[in-house]
Amino acid sequence: MSPAVIQTLLGLVGPIIFFAVIAIWFFSAAVKVVQEYERGVVFRLGRLAGARGPGLILLIPKIERMVKVDLRVITLDVPAQEAITRDNVTVKVNAVAYFRVVEPTLAVVSVVDYRRATSLMCQTTLRSILGQSDLDTLLSSRDEINAQLQRLIDEQTEAWGIKVTSVEVRDVELPESMQRAMARQAEAEREKRAKIIHAEGEFQAAQTLADAARVIGSEPQTLQLRYLQTLTEIAAEKNSTIVFPLPIDWMQAQVEKAGGNKG
Repeated sequence: MSPAVIQTLLGLVGPIIFFAVIAIWFFSAAVKVVQEYERGVVFRLGRLAGARGPGLILLIPKIERMVKVDLRVITLDVPAQEAITRDNVTVKVNAVAYFRVVEPTLAVVSVVDYRRATSLMCQTTLRSILGQSDLDTLLSSRDEINAQLQRLIDEQTEAWGIKVTSVEVRDVELPESMQRAMARQAEAEREKRAKIIHAEGEFQAAQTLADAARVIGSEPQTLQLRYLQTLTEIAAEKNSTIVFPLPIDWMQAQVEKAGGNKG
């Protein structure tokens, strides 16, 4: 090659590189890929142009801008909140919330950071519910507390395009003094049930004995049958000494006969 041709080629390298860089930049700025679980909220010159995706999206560089929003369910740990219940007991409760974005445009336009906003809403609502509930309700009716939390938080986040699917209270931390008092109460309740059961057993046993006494009193022969049954039980032991009792009727007849002879 002649020096003139080489100089011409060198002069073309600069523009070629320049246009190649421009083409790469334009492609990277204009072509976007949105996953199946995402949506792209597009703004054109600052105005909302709508949500696009999933798939390949073409944008006009410097004119259109896209913000990606994840539509999957998000697990949010609600930090432990300390509050005073309606019956003046200090408790510390933490929870977990599950929510997802149902309106991507609202989640981007209506609130700056929908995750942080939802977290703060969960914390304030949890403290409010704790203040309106007593300790027994908080411990025994946790499903109702969860449903109430979910409903109240969902009503507040609906304007942001957020759907709260579930809120679960995980741990309820009580003061040590309250734990000791509850332990004493539970022990007293168990003793109370044990005494009631024992008294009911004694009453049933006494009632059964009274019924048996009435039956035996009405039929004197049943006493003799009871004697025979007792002898059978005693005879089961080989090392027992059996004393045969005389029938009461025979003894009474002998006593009456002896009295008559003396007369």
